[in-house]
Amino acid sequence: MTALTRQVTEIQSPTIEYGLLAPMLVVFGAAVLGVLVEAFLPRRVRYPVQVVLSLGALAVALGMVVTLADRVEVAAEGSVAIDGPTLFIQGTVLALSLLSVLLFAERRVDPGGDAFASAASSLPGSEDERTLTAQRVQQTEVYPLVMFSIGGMLLFPASNDLLTMFVALEVLSFPLYLLCGMARRRRLLSQEAAVKYFLLGSFSSAFFIYGVALLYGYAGSVRLSDIDRAVSEQVGSEGLLLAGVALLTVGLLFKIAAVPFHAWTPDVYQGAPTPVTGFMAACTKIAAFGALLRVLYVGLGGLRLDWQPLLWAIAILTMVVGAVVALTQSDVKRMLAYSSIAHAGFVLTGMVVVEPAGISSVLFYLAAYGFATVGAFAVVSLVRDAGGEATHLSRWAGLAKRSPLVAGVFTLFLLAFAGIPLTSGFVGKLVVFLAAWQGGAWPLVLVAVLASAVAAFFYVRVIVLMYFSEPAPEGPTVAVPSPLTAAAIGLGALVTVGLGVAPAPLLTLAEQAAVFVR
Repeated sequence: MTALTRQVTEIQSPTIEYGLLAPMLVVFGAAVLGVLVEAFLPRRVRYPVQVVLSLGALAVALGMVVTLADRVEVAAEGSVAIDGPTLFIQGTVLALSLLSVLLFAERRVDPGGDAFASAASSLPGSEDERTLTAQRVQQTEVYPLVMFSIGGMLLFPASNDLLTMFVALEVLSFPLYLLCGMARRRRLLSQEAAVKYFLLGSFSSAFFIYGVALLYGYAGSVRLSDIDRAVSEQVGSEGLLLAGVALLTVGLLFKIAAVPFHAWTPDVYQGAPTPVTGFMAACTKIAAFGALLRVLYVGLGGLRLDWQPLLWAIAILTMVVGAVVALTQSDVKRMLAYSSIAHAGFVLTGMVVVEPAGISSVLFYLAAYGFATVGAFAVVSLVRDAGGEATHLSRWAGLAKRSPLVAGVFTLFLLAFAGIPLTSGFVGKLVVFLAAWQGGAWPLVLVAVLASAVAAFFYVRVIVLMYFSEPAPEGPTVAVPSPLTAAAIGLGALVTVGLGVAPAPLLTLAEQAAVFVR
């Protein structure tokens, strides 16, 4: 009994640096409070409480990230890394999440209320759904769901061991599977998107955890620094190592929608509620790139000669497929989906350079792309007809004559995606291509430039359609948004122009943040 007591007293309690984890804890805390709001508050007061709680928590978490700007430490017994890339990506995700929640809260654009079904469990076309719609029942469960997802996105790029990264991957993914199936309009399309995303996401998670198991078998640890040390010392079977890296990378490449792991993207982007699509296209992609950066640069830096050729091939495939297939799309959301695939290839171009310049260029590109993406999908939600959003490109003909302001703002975002000067997209592509060129990846840069030229064609095609085509007599209307959506679009446009005209402050911040802690 004495020996047992002595053993128990020798066990040390773990050290948790709550100050370093505060941004994530605030977001997760707000998500839990949101669940309690749904359980105990009357339905009539849930909407304002959830919106204020979500926006307030995100603003507080963003402020905490700013206060941690100079910290470079490993926290939570080595499972979480707080360093420049982590804080930069967390700050970007939180800023974009604020804009996304504004779109979630929009209730003026759709005559039925917000973009979400009255009850996700009701069958499309059923009597239950018609009753709830007639009673104008509004969905508020989406707010704790999106907060849980944001919490996972904050933890994902900060994970310093693969098990923590897997937990973060699941926490950010499961709420998104639900949110994709909650569209108020086109319920069957939305539910189909949710099922596809869930099934393919489950396969990618299985690849990820199988890769984790193989890497643990190789290195005897799931911590990235230990795996890097094992790679340097060549302690195990090379076949086990390479198989683990391949499977782990598949799981991460699925989240960034890189070819050939992109099949879910167009269907999910088209079927999901547009606020969810914008949120996924910006925040999920940024968090996934942060996790991929950490795995490749921190855990597998010594294996760069093996994974760089793979990254070259995937980057080329992703850029070419995204740009070429986008040319054939007739739906604006599907076009933006393939556009996001092409942009994932452009970001991978910067990642092949295992240098600080590559990290900083990727960080800047992700921030620039994120604000333009949220703004673009916010504009898409405003163009409507009797069936809801008018996403077929033919319905956008002559839009500039119906609403010059909306057409002008959407043109700005499209020009940013195309990389036209004086927009954030131009500076983002410039720094990424320059970093790759200086790192010796000039053939990849040439492919990227050609893919950018192809992509510019389908962006310009939409602009020509809006300005130089006659609107149909029964054409769609442009809804007048509430200040919430107007603020999201305005901030997205402001950042897009600001980073194109004066990118130096963010570029400097990205350069200072381009150092990983090990």
